[in-house]
Amino acid sequence: MTDEQAMQLALEQAALAAAAGEVPVGAVVLRNGVVIACGHNAPIASHDPSAHAEMQALRAAAQVLGNYRLPECELFVTLEPCAMCAGAMLHARLKRVVFGASDPKTGAAGSVINLFEQSQLNHQTQVQGGLLTQECVAVLQAFFKLRRSQKMNARQP
Repeated sequence: MTDEQAMQLALEQAALAAAAGEVPVGAVVLRNGVVIACGHNAPIASHDPSAHAEMQALRAAAQVLGNYRLPECELFVTLEPCAMCAGAMLHARLKRVVFGASDPKTGAAGSVINLFEQSQLNHQTQVQGGLLTQECVAVLQAFFKLRRSQKMNARQP
């Protein structure tokens, strides 16, 4: 599976999140080029602040492999990981993380901070940003545009 195909699957997961009223972020975990797990944002529905797309995908991958360590795995996510997700990725010992859209407010892969650059940590994960950026940004922008419109319509008598 190519990187672009993996990100397309992550975008499909983001669409599932949007359909559920969640911020549209999706993630896919590959092992040796094969999808082993997917996830999408679900903190609202699950009442769980840690139910980000990446965390959902990491949990599912760990269950599939029967191990919390995922050293041969790559994670593709539509939005730059936050500090919580980046930390989990490092603990899982992922080989590589690829994201689409940058997150200038909470991004922990270069936008605000870069946890992946910390040489003091005992594991180094490769990180790459900017894959299918326009598609990933468009999904987020459409979601928040709709949200703003809904809020404005709710205020009108």
